[in-house]
Amino acid sequence: MRIDLHTHSTASDGTDTPAELVRNAAAAGLDVVALTDHDGVGGHAEAIAALPAGLTLVTGAELSCRLDGVPLHMLAYLFDAAEPEFARARDFVRDDREPRAREMVAKLNALGVPVTWERVAAIAAGGAVGRPHVAAAMVELGVVATVSDAFTPEWLADDGRAYAGKHEFDPFEAIRLVKAAGGVTVLAHPLALKRGRCVSESAIAELASAGLDGIEVDHMDHDASTRARLRGLAAELGLLPTGSSDYHGSRKTCGLGEFTTDPEIYGEITRRATGAFPVPGAGGR
Repeated sequence: MRIDLHTHSTASDGTDTPAELVRNAAAAGLDVVALTDHDGVGGHAEAIAALPAGLTLVTGAELSCRLDGVPLHMLAYLFDAAEPEFARARDFVRDDREPRAREMVAKLNALGVPVTWERVAAIAAGGAVGRPHVAAAMVELGVVATVSDAFTPEWLADDGRAYAGKHEFDPFEAIRLVKAAGGVTVLAHPLALKRGRCVSESAIAELASAGLDGIEVDHMDHDASTRARLRGLAAELGLLPTGSSDYHGSRKTCGLGEFTTDPEIYGEITRRATGAFPVPGAGGR
């Protein structure tokens, strides 16, 4: 089995619609794909409706968190999306994305970059607007060459000149909410140092004690030595090691299935989940 447990669609900051994403996942030879858009579940229904035969969908989300000033992302799988407390918390975080993006546009304008909110909103196309959409508008203007080039201290990196903060989950509260909704939690790309500051191994140990289920080990932003280090940490803390592409369509270079999760680990994730079940493809439409 080929299993990719971290992808994004146009419901957040990917470039494939949810329907395109599942069709592309099947074409890439995947057996299982998780749709984990940022702080929301808006793409799930479309993905399920289009799910090709032979492909299983894991419903999920990637939660924006911050611990002691350090940003981190928490992958949540197979939770009950209708559970009211968690649904309200996700909506609160998601709704704060637009004011934050508007603030970044205003800061860029003050720096002489003629990005407009209207263009950023058009690029987001109804998805959860975020920094990649602002960065894409900067690419169109020729301010930076690529979306990644906008994520620097000069522009949109954490504490960068045009950075603006947003409401984020406390990761311990995120674990509690996901668990209460019957889901499973995995810390995404925990040592992606190229993105900026990362949480310490002692903090990961505290999250594990609080109920964290796993850590994403095999990821495009982890080199071989980092993956080995994380695999050892997972074994030490009793965490499930996962692998994923973090696919964003044409917005990133990593392709679907470039990194995958061991079938036994996937089986344990599904065994622990009580809020939802993986959805087998029925041929789509």
